Amino acid sequence: MQSDAVWFERHYDRAMSSTTRTALPLPVTLRYDLRSVPFGRPHSELYSAMIEQVRWADRVGAESVLFSEHHASADGYLPSPVIAAAVVAGATSRVGILVSALLLPLYDLVRLAEDLAVLDLASAGRVDLVIGAGYRPEEYALHERNFAGRFAAIEHGVEFLRAAWTGTATNADGEALPITPMPLRPGGPRLMLGGSSPASARRAARIADGYFPVSSTLVQPYLDACSELGRAPGPVRPATGPMFVHVSEDPDRTWPRIAEHALHETNSYGGWLAAAGDLGPYAQLDDADAVRDSGNYLVLTPDDCVALARQQGHLTLHPLMGGLDPELAAESLDLVESKVLPKL
Repeated sequence: MQSDAVWFERHYDRAMSSTTRTALPLPVTLRYDLRSVPFGRPHSELYSAMIEQVRWADRVGAESVLFSEHHASADGYLPSPVIAAAVVAGATSRVGILVSALLLPLYDLVRLAEDLAVLDLASAGRVDLVIGAGYRPEEYALHERNFAGRFAAIEHGVEFLRAAWTGTATNADGEALPITPMPLRPGGPRLMLGGSSPASARRAARIADGYFPVSSTLVQPYLDACSELGRAPGPVRPATGPMFVHVSEDPDRTWPRIAEHALHETNSYGGWLAAAGDLGPYAQLDDADAVRDSGNYLVLTPDDCVALARQQGHLTLHPLMGGLDPELAAESLDLVESKVLPKL
């Protein structure tokens, strides 16, 4: 199998419209979940900082801004990624915007089809989606949805959105639904699929425009399923590399300002994933030293960040991780711009 970096280079750029591809040699992504913790910054500051940071991403030629979705989280994890995507579309002019993942079974499909069509028009076709089922029963209970039926709901939801965006959607009685407006792109935004199992790879091959698995081991099952169905593979982006990268001239001095935030994030995700059967790279850890030793949270010098980006073939930044101080995040982004990007 080809390396993850090669897969990223050959396929991920197709997940963004051709008018928004990066001017940088390597794709750079800014990722947000906008958690706020008692020892971090409040949501009001984080959201304001996010808007300034995505303007920075637009200016320096980053490829994409990514928003995740979760609900019923004590730290206020972003529950409304479509609204966040709309805010970013209005604050920028060229950077691609990716919602990954949109928890489709939790949405009213008619309203979602309308909202995404409006977003496609307002963003000039810059927003794409990775559809996810989610793995937390609490989220389904909050929205009074059936957790056990989430995979069937994804298949129905994808079919409905595509029908809505081609003017062919019907209700349960077969009556035409007047869903308007039509999106800018024929057929609407790209609908990729996330997943953590061979079943998700097969489902992506059948119904999705691409596949974003949690592990590179699922790439080949997806390709095999596409081949069996006679379908060309869509964009493929397995989750690889560290979960957080911060650039500092003095990593040892900077790490203590980051450690508690990283510990909160890994333990939060780790607890969710453990309850769901360990579906991802996060683990519950005892202290900040264990977090740093895990390799998931890196504070690097500019030269080390350049080496990492070249090795991976991309660079993903999570500048407000765990409610991190926006001023500290700005120091990292300034170094990325002045001492990392020029060497890429």
